[in-house]
Amino acid sequence: MSGGAPDAALVRSAQGGSDAAFGILVNRHQQALRGFLRRVCRNWAMADDIAQDVFISAWSKLDQLHDPDAFRSWITGMAWRRAAAIGRSAGRRRAREASWVEAQDNGAPEGISTDDNMALTDAMAELTPDQRACVALCLAGSWSHGEAAKTLGIPVGTVKSHIARGRARLLEALGGDNDA
Repeated sequence: MSGGAPDAALVRSAQGGSDAAFGILVNRHQQALRGFLRRVCRNWAMADDIAQDVFISAWSKLDQLHDPDAFRSWITGMAWRRAAAIGRSAGRRRAREASWVEAQDNGAPEGISTDDNMALTDAMAELTPDQRACVALCLAGSWSHGEAAKTLGIPVGTVKSHIARGRARLLEALGGDNDA
């Protein structure tokens, strides 16, 4: 099959199993498809990835193309739907991240900046799991030592020790005065 054959003939040949015919179709349409996607996505790497994914998908779905003359519009439609789905997914991810950041900011005590809150979160991550649980319940959650001990299944004295050690480590990590 020659590279000058019409799309319809190449599609029929590719539907019959010709890798070469499909390769000619890819070579013929990939630049236009990538250009379309680059304009739509405004991210060249993502556009190229989508184009590659679409051509791979098209090869496996070529039997679903009932009008061999419509290859160009079929492949472009697949690319558009894929790009739109990725855009919607990215929008949902951005909304989730913004919501999380807002929740983190809202969880900070009054007067603590976002930077300090992030430093506090990082410092909390450095505590042992038991210390982190005790600090979170008693210092951040205003639980009594007894409530924390019962919930965590550890003695009250251990809760007090974890809070004291955790508080000291947090103050050290945040550059605060440990004598308070």
